[in-house]
Formats: sequence, C-alpha cells, structure tokens
Amino acid sequence: MGKQQGSYDLQERLIGFSIRVLNVVEILPDSRAGNHVAGQLVRSCTSPAANYGEAQSAESRKDFIHKMKIALKELRETFVWLLIIRRKPLVDVSDKLASIIEENNELISIFVVSITTAQKNLKK
Repeated sequence: MGKQQGSYDLQERLIGFSIRVLNVVEILPDSRAGNHVAGQLVRSCTSPAANYGEAQSAESRKDFIHKMKIALKELRETFVWLLIIRRKPLVDVSDKLASIIEENNELISIFVVSITTAQKNLKK
C-alpha cells in the first residue's frame, strides 16, 4: 500500500504542477510569441501527468520505462519553455515562475531516479 500512496502523491503533484503552469499560460500575451509558447506549454505541461497515469498500468517493465521516459521528455520540454518565458520575459511573474521552475526540476529528478531504478531492475 505504501507504494500506491506514493504513486498517488506523485500523480497529484504532477496534476498540481500542470495547473500551475496552465495558470501562467492563461496570462501570456496575445501575440505571435505568446500564442506559440502557450500552445507548446499546454501540451508539454499536461502530458507528464497523463503519461505517469498510463505508466501505473503498464503491461511490462519495458512499457513502464517507456511511458516514464515520455513523461520525463515532456517535463524537460516544459522546463525549456518556462525558461524562455522568464528570459524573454513574456510575463511578469518572476516570483511564481521561480517556484514553478524549481518544482519542474524536482519532478525531473524524481523521474530520472525512477527510470534508472526501473532499468536496473529490468536487467536483473
């Protein structure tokens, strides 16, 4: 049961992260750059939660690793878009953005460790 609780917590954390990023998306300017970044972020920030949910029902350890890698890839893409927003800057939410970027980094670290562990266990 402990693992299920941890899985649920990560799922909730991913959903919360998506919502925080979507809140930033909602205030991006209605410009060519703002709309492009917004479209990319909507896709990349919501994908990790969905892919993690799929990983929980993976058909094999290889399938689990594959879905986790997709989620990781999307978290890394989200990170890049957030940095672009901060450096441009497209909106003035540097205080909120810093904590979102920090959460993004923590989630990336969690996925890297999880994937590495699953890959080691695959070889056993």
